[in-house]
Formats: sequence, structure tokens, C-alpha cells
Amino acid sequence: MVAAGCSKQETPPPARPAPAVSVVTVEKRDVPVAFEFVAQTRSPRQVEIHARVAGFLERRAYTEGAAVRAGELLFQMDPRSFDAQLRQAEAVLARNEASLATARATLDRVRPLAEKNALSRKDLDDAVGQVAAQSATVEQSRAQVEAARLDVSYTRVLSPVAGLAGAAVVADGTYVNPQNSLLTTVSVLSPMRVLFSLSENEAQRYRREVADGRLRPPPGRRYAVEVVLGDGTVFPYRGEITFANPSFNAKTGTFEVRAEVANPDAVLRPNQFVRARVHGAVRPGAVAIPQRAVLQGPRGAFVWLVADGKAQMRPVVPGDWVGDLWVIDEGLKGGEQVVVDGTMLLAAGMSVSARALEDPAAPARPPGPAPRP
Repeated sequence: MVAAGCSKQETPPPARPAPAVSVVTVEKRDVPVAFEFVAQTRSPRQVEIHARVAGFLERRAYTEGAAVRAGELLFQMDPRSFDAQLRQAEAVLARNEASLATARATLDRVRPLAEKNALSRKDLDDAVGQVAAQSATVEQSRAQVEAARLDVSYTRVLSPVAGLAGAAVVADGTYVNPQNSLLTTVSVLSPMRVLFSLSENEAQRYRREVADGRLRPPPGRRYAVEVVLGDGTVFPYRGEITFANPSFNAKTGTFEVRAEVANPDAVLRPNQFVRARVHGAVRPGAVAIPQRAVLQGPRGAFVWLVADGKAQMRPVVPGDWVGDLWVIDEGLKGGEQVVVDGTMLLAAGMSVSARALEDPAAPARPPGPAPRP
């Protein structure tokens, strides 16, 4: 019995089926890329509204913080003293015009008499000089009338642009003079400027990649700018980069870049923090794989490959994100199969059952069981 028990062979456990994984085949193609920066909005014109004449501020005619039209009344100053000055200037003009008419009539009488030697040459010269002097006086009076009319018009403080009016700096009834002439500000809202900064390292890396042919700028370097609001929604209007400061800011270590975006509905407000996505550049012949295929290990990023039915680990150097894809700068070449789903089940040298991933941008799904023969 002991011998019979020792000769009995144990049944080996069944072999584990090869895990099923989803793979994508590496293909080199032109991949559009977008660069994202923290940005801040600025009004292209923030106009300070000043009182142009000294006097008492009668009333504020606009709603603080509301949108105003170009030419809309903002403040009304007391016009009575300026009306009186206008009437006085008009009266002086009328008197001087009457004096000019008298001088011209005198000249008309003196000239024929002087030609007949009935009056001396001096009398003719005096009459001509009197007409010239009165003419100059009339022109001076007309200028004073025009200045008085301008002062009357300045009592109505109008908005020079359409935009968003700020808070009133001076209260109603205050005497306004050159020392406290600032009344409010009006900020133009469309187009809105979007300012962001490019670090020195980023600028050098961009120039180097363009020079090496790894990055192709858009035709004419006309980059499109997309604005992402604070809640993650994308602003419906796109703009363009209109200015890049060639001077380096030594305090911040950056280059300032400015874009302009249409803002017809006044959704963007001045000094608002947003994100700017710069579109237009293309990486020619790039390798892009789903982001979830790239894993992180103690030595950096790596991916799993399937070669001859077995799993292999490959370190890679990832670059930019493009939507749900990750551009791989180094480590992969065309034709290789990269594991996207099922990476947690793999070990180096393990036999796997690979199937092509239908939609590389689709979210990850747990792999199903391996097919049985």
C-alpha cells in the first residue's frame, strides 16, 4: 500500500490562458499640436473720462458698471455760468462787427476823396488801418465765442467709445477742477486682448524644434488662439496673435505675447484669468498613441509592446498632448504594436493575445477573457 501510494502521480494545474490586450499599430503622421498658457484679458482701450472744464457736477447720467454707447451722456455739469460767458462773448462779437462795419463805411467815403486830393494821404491810411484793426478784433471775438461754445458743450460729458463704464470717482454736487477732473473710466470690450507669457526655455525649445524640422509653424505664422474660461468651457470665438514683444522681460524671465479675440456678447471682461490655447503648429511625421498607453515607472515613462506574441517593456520619451493622444518623441518606430488596454496584467516575456483597438480615443475598458481553443 505504501509503494502504491508513492507511485501515484499528481495532476498538474491547468495552464493560465494568455491575457487579452488591445493594441494600436504605430504610424507616423502629421499631428497638429496646441500649446496652452495661463492668460489674462485686457481691454484694448481703457479710456479715462476727465472733466474738461471746472465747475459743479450736477448729476451722473449712466448706471455704474453698465455698457454704454459711443456718444452717450455720462455726466452733466452745471452749464449756467458757461451759458452766461457764451452770451457775453456773442455780445462782444456783435459790437466789434458793428465797429468793423462803421470802419468800412468810413473807408468807402475817404478813398474817393483822397483820390481827388480832397483829403490827405494820411486820412486814407488811417481809414485803411482802422478797417484792418477792427477785422482782427472781430476774428478774436469769433474765437472767443467758439471757445465759449466749446465750454458749454463740455458741460455734457459724453463717452468717446462704446464699452463698459466703471464706477463714478466723483459724487454729484462736487466742484470739479483740474486736480480732481477724473470722473470714471470706459473699457472697450470687443475685441478683447488676451495676454500670456512665453518663458525663455519654451521660446528656445520652439526655435530649436522648428530649426530641426520637428515642428512646422502655420503659413505666415498666423496662429489661432482659443480661449478656455475658468469653468473649462471653450469661448465660442477664436482670435489671432497680433503682437509678440521682441524684448525679454528680465523681471519675469518671459516674452509677452498678445492676441485679440472678438467679444460681441461681452462675455470676457478686463483682467479676467483664462487659458489660451495656441493652434496652428504641426509635428510632421510624429508618433502619437493614446495617453493611457503611457505608464510611469521608477525610471520614467514606458509602454508595453507586443512582438512575436510576447509582451515587452520599452522606455519612451513623451512630448506634447494632442487631445487624448500623446506624442512620443523617442522610443517608438513605425509598425510596432503598443498595448493600450490590459497593461496591468502584463509581465516581460509573457505570452499575450492581442487584438486591434477599434477606437484609440475611446475610454479604457477592462479586457475580456482570452479566447479558448
